[in-house]
Amino acid sequence: MKAAIANWQSGAETADDVAARIKAHPVQGAPDEMRAAFAALFDDGPEGEALTLNGVDCIAHGTGPTALWFHGGGYVFGSPETHARAAHHLADAAGLRVVLPRYRLAPEHVWPAPLEDGCAVIDACSDPVVLIGDSAGGHLALNLALRRPGRIRALALISPNTDRRGRSTTRKANNTRDLMNTHRDDVCLARIAMPDHDPKDPDVSPVLADLSRLPPTFVTAATNEVLLGDALLLITALGRAGVPVTAEVAQGLWHMWPLWPDAMPEAARTLEQIAGFVDRHGGTIDR
Repeated sequence: MKAAIANWQSGAETADDVAARIKAHPVQGAPDEMRAAFAALFDDGPEGEALTLNGVDCIAHGTGPTALWFHGGGYVFGSPETHARAAHHLADAAGLRVVLPRYRLAPEHVWPAPLEDGCAVIDACSDPVVLIGDSAGGHLALNLALRRPGRIRALALISPNTDRRGRSTTRKANNTRDLMNTHRDDVCLARIAMPDHDPKDPDVSPVLADLSRLPPTFVTAATNEVLLGDALLLITALGRAGVPVTAEVAQGLWHMWPLWPDAMPEAARTLEQIAGFVDRHGGTIDR
């Protein structure tokens, strides 16, 4: 672990170092403990530009057309700071202004508070935007695209939560392979963030929603992660709904891998795939 810390501080970190840090900082305990442990997985990234959109504090990176990135963390942890380095990398690769909203978190603010904050941010943007989200942030971005049809130019989802009915075959099969997530942890976070919600509610399981008005959508997940099945269920549903969909499955990686682009070539590659997708489809808004 000492070598991993030295590499982190020197900027020479590798995927093995990231894996060692994840194992050393399990994201467990009370919400404040989870927030601190998750934050400890990331070094200090670029500061970005602070701004407020319709009362929601945000951090922006880069210049160009606006992309809103809703961070993951089960609606309980995560922040613009934890996702700063990945957002900055994407902004450079895609020529975008990537904005990270600081939406409200549970248990202080349960669903639909994140949805309300996301809608407020979209409504503050004068032009149609690109939506990006990872994990729970992917769930949020998907719900926002469904709430604001015609306002979204393109949608990019990294390992989104999409189905709470128990249809996925990887939630348990990958339980010991995913460094960043377990089925039990994912279920516990959902109970904190969305208490008393029906798994058949499209807000909870957006794979059940009418997806036909979504813009071109990029979906990616990794072979070793618990949420691979959620992504695959969504890809199938998008195809049936006639939505143009681009799908990528990363080999041998864990949940949230794109957040370490400086240490992992695979993370940088995924962000550059998203950049290429946005470049190809970002102008299409009429569905």
